[in-house]
Amino acid sequence: MTKIQEAQEILKTLGLPSSQYNEMSALTLLALCGIKEKDSWKDATCKSLGVSKGIMVFVNENYNKPYAANTRETFRRQVLHQFVQGRIADYNPDNPSLPVNSPNAHYAISIEALSVIKTYNTAKWKAAVKSFLAKVGKLTDVYVKERKLTQIPVKLSNGTTLKLSAGKHNQVQAAIIEQFAPRFAKNGILLYLGDTAKKDLYVDQKALKGLGIPIDQHSKLPDVVIYDATKKWLFLIEAVTSHGPVSPKRIVELEQLLEKCKVGKVYVTAFPDYAEFKKHISNIAWETEVWLMELPDHMIHFNGDRFMGPR
Repeated sequence: MTKIQEAQEILKTLGLPSSQYNEMSALTLLALCGIKEKDSWKDATCKSLGVSKGIMVFVNENYNKPYAANTRETFRRQVLHQFVQGRIADYNPDNPSLPVNSPNAHYAISIEALSVIKTYNTAKWKAAVKSFLAKVGKLTDVYVKERKLTQIPVKLSNGTTLKLSAGKHNQVQAAIIEQFAPRFAKNGILLYLGDTAKKDLYVDQKALKGLGIPIDQHSKLPDVVIYDATKKWLFLIEAVTSHGPVSPKRIVELEQLLEKCKVGKVYVTAFPDYAEFKKHISNIAWETEVWLMELPDHMIHFNGDRFMGPR
């Protein structure tokens, strides 16, 4: 393996999340350890480095990886912050009293990590890793725990509980299932539910296929799809917190996607509140519905010839 690949393996083994053992992270580790392509890991050293004039210069001179000056913040925010959290590196070890925005800010490989890294490719490696993880734990486990703690539980009508990742968009989606559906789609069953972190969190492939809805194009479906078999109404619902209402363009896209689906289609845009609704009012298609999470008992119909129903 190349030194970059070896550095990636080290970071993975030491418990860093997958986004922190990419090439930039591997190069940062090599810089902090002073390791060049022909060096041995047992010769790793601890030397404090700044980002631009230290780490970025090292990877350019020794690995021919020239990064633009404006990537300094990427190194800092997407690599070094996580290295510090995972006890791979120390922040300002030579002068801990430096202010956050100091031009003299620097990083160094931690003593704990250095002692493990020096054993890489030796018989002592596994034992050293085990000892390191026993002391500091895996950053991966910490991040996963935090994500689980902030997930939004959503209870379906059949008693099943799904967990959406945290975020305002998914709060609206949860409200669609728990507040909109019981009020306006009482006999409806959930066929599809997306998630900002996992597009196809819940998919009833059999039911979708039975209605003539392509099951291989989940990314094109709206955020929530509910079907009321008694009325033969298909609710196609977009949750909007920044963009994406049921616009005329979106109607055309969905009509093309659902050309083989012959049941009545009810297009709904769901907003968290009236303030967000007002931002998008000029882009909402006629003959569609609007529902606000803050006013769950009411619906707004765009056009007055009838209330909610298929177009």
